[in-house]
Amino acid sequence: MSSMKLYHYWRSSCSWRVRWALTEKQIPFELVAVNLLKGDQFKPEHLKRNPLGFVPALLTQEGELISDSMAILEWLEESYPNKKPLLPSSPVEKARVRQMAYLISSSIQPVQNLSVAKKHSVDPRERKEWMHYWISRGLLALEKIMTINHQAGTYCFGHELTIADMALIPQCYNAERFGVNLQQTPNIHRIYKTCLKLKACQETAPENYQD
Repeated sequence: MSSMKLYHYWRSSCSWRVRWALTEKQIPFELVAVNLLKGDQFKPEHLKRNPLGFVPALLTQEGELISDSMAILEWLEESYPNKKPLLPSSPVEKARVRQMAYLISSSIQPVQNLSVAKKHSVDPRERKEWMHYWISRGLLALEKIMTINHQAGTYCFGHELTIADMALIPQCYNAERFGVNLQQTPNIHRIYKTCLKLKACQETAPENYQD
């Protein structure tokens, strides 16, 4: 049976989440580049994978197609529960991890997408200010959530890597691109620096896939 195929873009934070999770779980996969700058996402073959033209999309070994990074991460957890779990076992702890991950994937990442920023303004300076504002606002909220019940430890939730970290680190990478000072969120800044030292995080970082 052939390995999974992950349709991705090298600098996409959503793509990085999934590359990292697959690598962390040691699940073999093949990468297929979708060049967003060249408009590959609007080609008919990719619109069949995701009608919005977003990445990533995962073609499973069974031939099932799943798009949206968080849906893919949840599917990986359910399909490979014994390969490096990325969610806690307790339902309430799962909910807390998901709260952090979804805050990033639903409330920060979409509004700082380049397509959204371009719709906001044709002026690059105004686009950068837009991204800076929404990323900063979201990360400040996330920092407060992390302090509730002392959730933050080595990682976003205690001392085990979770999907919250896989959502956070690519977002921090984007934050630095747009001049956001991560030191205003000390827990996030510390976790970011910690995760960047992890082997699977390093291997799946954007600079390794500039295709």
